[in-house]
Amino acid sequence: MSDLSDVGTVCLERALEALETEATALLSAVSSVARVARKAKAAAETGSVRDIPQALDVAAQLAADVAAAAERLKAGWHFDVEDWFASGEYTKELLVSAAEAGVKAFESDDRILCYPVIVQVSPSDVSVVIDKKKDRRIRPSVVAAHLGRLQQGEPKFKPEAFIESLAVAYDLVIASKSMRPGAPVKLVDIHGVLTIMPGTAREYTRPEFARDIYLLDQSGIVKTRRGRRMSLPASSLTRSGGVLRTVTRSGQAKDYAGICFEEVGE
Repeated sequence: MSDLSDVGTVCLERALEALETEATALLSAVSSVARVARKAKAAAETGSVRDIPQALDVAAQLAADVAAAAERLKAGWHFDVEDWFASGEYTKELLVSAAEAGVKAFESDDRILCYPVIVQVSPSDVSVVIDKKKDRRIRPSVVAAHLGRLQQGEPKFKPEAFIESLAVAYDLVIASKSMRPGAPVKLVDIHGVLTIMPGTAREYTRPEFARDIYLLDQSGIVKTRRGRRMSLPASSLTRSGGVLRTVTRSGQAKDYAGICFEEVGE
């Protein structure tokens, strides 16, 4: 049998692995009891009374084994999951599991960026939130495998609608700052316009916005319905602060700073 007494200080994955082993042993013991009970039942049904005493003795012994296995299972699980989450150790362990699974991810602004999704670890209710979808299946290897599958798929993203929203927000920023149409503006200012309603900045965070900018950048869509051309200048605006960082499909960090919309022919 596995010993759960010391794995709690190692990592959640090891603790769950040991618990899984003990639970498997308990299931095996329960299965043995069930098998002997079926033999006793069959003996009673047919009247094979010579088989009954041995079946009952074996069943009693196996039942005692089941009870002992159940006690070991209960006594062995003492991993402090809440503390593991609150201390930040779970995030570290998840990043290690992702790397071991070949999943490209890194931590930024208390989130895990893993193209094409953003993962948030929630210590308050011991869960992970993947693109706003809460999941209580937190075993690091399971989460890493799920992220790997998501990384292989195509993101659910509509670049045509997004670029139109950016163009509207861009015009509002230009007007509010009395800037020349076509001048580059900071993407953080665009995000501010898109999340101007109370609470929306929490619903649509900067990391999510940066991820969507990257997806738009990769889509090849650069023109609005009116024919205005979008570009994402970086050089001068990057040095002035307000840089947005995301992760590329290949797992590399990618920074964005500015955006502009120009009429074709300008």
